[in-house]
Amino acid sequence: MPELSEHSVAPDPFTQFAAWFAEARVAHGDDADAVVVATADAAGAPSARVVLLRGHDERGFCFFTNYESRKGRELAANPRAAMVWHWPALGRQVRATGAVERVTDVESDAYWGRRPVGSRHSAWASRQSRPVASRSDLERAAAAAAAEHPGPDVARPDFWGGFRLVPDTVEFWCHRDDRLHDRVQYDRTGPGAPWTVTRLQP
Repeated sequence: MPELSEHSVAPDPFTQFAAWFAEARVAHGDDADAVVVATADAAGAPSARVVLLRGHDERGFCFFTNYESRKGRELAANPRAAMVWHWPALGRQVRATGAVERVTDVESDAYWGRRPVGSRHSAWASRQSRPVASRSDLERAAAAAAAEHPGPDVARPDFWGGFRLVPDTVEFWCHRDDRLHDRVQYDRTGPGAPWTVTRLQP
């Protein structure tokens, strides 16, 4: 297992993440995109779920959802989150925490246009995270959405789009024998501020 060293990592976490993510895609295929997103409501009660990473660059890490879902409502009330990637074939994890913002409409439209048509109909049909009486009701709602939005050009609803986590902390973790794992953490005081790099004890 290659050593993870505070002396050899990239100067910023986005470059380091891009390198690790490329290796994770080779090892795990599309499963490398899976990331746990943890949010909390206004009272601080946490919740977590697995979503798919749908963009990463020097601005942060993006995922898409219904803004009226549980995570959407929680992020509206408490716009901070944590993300965790786990790539067991590589013995690696990445954790990121920071403020969350909505991506631009242009970015949401661009990703929406790449989704399968059936997924776009489902997004229109689903009141995500709300109760539904039966699967039949859900399927009828999806069929109604398909009838209301025929053809391949399905407009994006205004309640659906992307979020970007803008990290102030990113930690890279690498498995080592005897639980002496390598942990390297990047911290900054705000967007645009310089990053500091620290080794953490396992």
